[in-house]
Amino acid sequence: MNPRANLSTQPARLPEAFRPFFWSYRFEDLDSHKDEKTIVVNLINYGSLGHWRWLVSQYGTVKVKQILESVPETEIKPRTRSLASLLFSISSWRHAYRSAH
Repeated sequence: MNPRANLSTQPARLPEAFRPFFWSYRFEDLDSHKDEKTIVVNLINYGSLGHWRWLVSQYGTVKVKQILESVPETEIKPRTRSLASLLFSISSWRHAYRSAH
């Protein structure tokens, strides 16, 4: 049996130190590839600059910026949004429209 065959089915685990930032998720099931939006949003909102550096090393500045620009601005805390705008060169955030209902 090929020992590499199981590698593709194993989730790309997050560092254990990140567990407190994902209190509303099953931490063991998070995959750094499949759940990148959730990971980026939570670490941007609740992490330190060290966590942000990890995001950049894991995904790259361009990918983090793309993810942040794809989420409604209300998903990012206001103070955090200001700093993220500066550090990731985000000039405009996606507006969250209110429902007509």
